[in-house]
Amino acid sequence: MSQVYTIPLAKIAEDFRLEIVVRPDNFEKIQISSPEVNRPGLALAGFYEVFEPERIQLIGKAETKYLNSLEPSTKRVMLQKLVDAAPVAIIYTTDLPVDTAAIERAEKAGVPILRTRLKTSEIMASLISALNNYLAPRITRHGCLVEVYGEGILLLGDSGVGKSETTIELIKRGHRLIADDAVEIKRVSDKTLVGSAPELIKHYVELRGIGVVDVRRLFGMGAVKETEKINLVIQLENWVEGKMYDRLGMDEETIDILGLQVPSITIPVRPGRNLAIILEVAAMNNRQKRMGYNTAEEFNNNLLRQMGIDPDSEKQL
Repeated sequence: MSQVYTIPLAKIAEDFRLEIVVRPDNFEKIQISSPEVNRPGLALAGFYEVFEPERIQLIGKAETKYLNSLEPSTKRVMLQKLVDAAPVAIIYTTDLPVDTAAIERAEKAGVPILRTRLKTSEIMASLISALNNYLAPRITRHGCLVEVYGEGILLLGDSGVGKSETTIELIKRGHRLIADDAVEIKRVSDKTLVGSAPELIKHYVELRGIGVVDVRRLFGMGAVKETEKINLVIQLENWVEGKMYDRLGMDEETIDILGLQVPSITIPVRPGRNLAIILEVAAMNNRQKRMGYNTAEEFNNNLLRQMGIDPDSEKQL
């Protein structure tokens, strides 16, 4: 069973500067576990068969206008039923006034009510984006994560193969460090992996023979970055004599990380190879591929044409 991650409601309130209208005694202990947010229109109409209390409930202008169209006694009952369903939190948007019936019931039931000046669509989009990041599935991998020409490059390989040294060389060449030694990877969507450094080792790089260095202090704030998407995985390995390494780039390799297939290449390491320059070229080439241009395919097509073969049909012209 996959691990369930949570985020304190107090953290959400702090990040989004929410006004706390009803603060239960256990407010600091309330945890949000669902990245989904709900507008309880059906619930306010009396339909609770598919109501999910673990979702944050948003009450905006549409819900308020509907409630105001009801008889005062009916409106009170509907609000009390919503609170009795024990949602993890209720947020009023657009600085709307909170009904007295909701406040009274929430204080008794221990349901937090908050308020924001943002419009419903704005706070809903922002909450979903933030919760997807906070609650995303994650793993920690041994490696380094650097940003090279805007591409997030995850370096993997055995200890001592040269990951940290290559990372420092890239930083000296103007690129940015995200994480060294341990990379926390989150799957924030069905297409995106985001990497960051554990808080304890953020901005630090370990160099054998020197020790731990603070990249932010040595190279400045421009040399570090908090998070980055992972666009390419580069696996460094010691050069194996006689092993056939890809020389054209026709082989499209991927590596599975949290269920997503990420482009991957293997680079052999041996004395004399400038890994920093190789990684820069790999980053630019990967960006070209993502933009629709594949140099290896173009070269292969040109070669086929020289041989009198149509690359599209692979038939003799």
